[in-house]
Amino acid sequence: MDKSDACYGAYIAILEEELIPAMGCTEPIAIALAAARARELAGGLPDRMELEVSGSIVKNAKSVVVPHTGGLKGIEAAAAAGAVAGRADAWLEVLAQVGEAEQDAIAAYLAAAPIAVTRADTNLDFDLTVRAFRTAEGREHSGEVRIAEFHTNIVCEQRDGLVLHEAPLAGATADATRAAGDDATGAAEGAEGTEETKAGDEAAGCEHRTDRSLLTMEGIWDFAMTADLDDVRAVIGRQIACNTAIAEEGLAGDWGANIGSVLLSAFGDDVKVRACALAAAGSDARMGGCELPVVINSGSGNQGLTVSMPVIAYARELGSSEERLYRALVLSNLTAIHQKTGIGTLSAFCGAVCAGAAAAAGIAYLNGGGYKDAVHAVVNALSIVSGIVCDGAKPSCAAKIAMSVNAGILGFEMYRAGQQFHGGDGIVKKGVENTIESVCRVGREGMRATNDEIIRIMLDS
Repeated sequence: MDKSDACYGAYIAILEEELIPAMGCTEPIAIALAAARARELAGGLPDRMELEVSGSIVKNAKSVVVPHTGGLKGIEAAAAAGAVAGRADAWLEVLAQVGEAEQDAIAAYLAAAPIAVTRADTNLDFDLTVRAFRTAEGREHSGEVRIAEFHTNIVCEQRDGLVLHEAPLAGATADATRAAGDDATGAAEGAEGTEETKAGDEAAGCEHRTDRSLLTMEGIWDFAMTADLDDVRAVIGRQIACNTAIAEEGLAGDWGANIGSVLLSAFGDDVKVRACALAAAGSDARMGGCELPVVINSGSGNQGLTVSMPVIAYARELGSSEERLYRALVLSNLTAIHQKTGIGTLSAFCGAVCAGAAAAAGIAYLNGGGYKDAVHAVVNALSIVSGIVCDGAKPSCAAKIAMSVNAGILGFEMYRAGQQFHGGDGIVKKGVENTIESVCRVGREGMRATNDEIIRIMLDS
């Protein structure tokens, strides 16, 4: 792909937008981010908070440890950590600098301050609002932050009821009622809010996102094979360093269900097992509150680990050059983003499935395969494990990651052995793009009722 091609710059921008560091599971961290910013808007530590969160946020924030909190779990813990000690300007590393003394303060705040959590009346899978209230000099002050559609997309900020920043929702499923309400509030502020609004825009994270519809498997392959590595070196190098560190910690320590260690002890240290084990170990560590960052993919640390660690494991085993490793990771990352774009940030479809299939494309390339090897590995993998459901972030994610990576490896080995699934076999269609669209339909539309039922089951427990 020539640098003059419009897609060339877009693909680089997509990688830079998606492959960002995050400490902790990204849904509770997004809550902490909103709470930290709401505290700033309220002018200090709030006396109480109110949260409205979509069902999928509940699902993914309910059961994981929030880092730097001494083992606290859940939505309220995430909000308390953000309000007490979060640094909003650090985005998804909002809790990275929390010290031991602040951990004690978080626990004390959580025990003393009322934090009300309700399920938001919204059509969006990713939607959360934090309202912080603080009384000073006989008057109650408030700060409100809404993050919607993806983890750093601050679409509304208010101070004492005055709108400082608002941005339109990009998705077609935007909640029209709430949007209309925001519009009315914005109109009421009048000319006096002009400077405040500019300041809010600068603080909020609603920068333009590059059009993901430009992604195609042919375009991704072309870009991965021809890109100037200096254009992707920083973002891919950071992913290698961060994700390798937490994966190795996951194997060395006692985290979650220790899926990585179980795999290696049960099945041996073969590269196929190691590829699954490293990705799973990193997930177990981050689900357990490990205080190391992960470079995410499609808004997910688990997906970031799944697209990267199996590829890194194979590159080490094969003695691949740095260039081949970087190209393989560009291929796997963009392939995962391409799939998840059609499904959405959160759904009942386990994102590790897409990431495991994407890793298979990178593994195929490292093993000397061409475009056909890569796309058939993706199709085969999707055919095998597209039924895995997402029932929230928790230790079993590591096992699902291991199974998804294993399916990706099997999908590659199938094609290398002259075997494949054909169009008409279930949801498989002729052509990789048609198959990806089929899977996206299942995840985006077909599993919507499944997602609702999973959330109801989790709230009943």
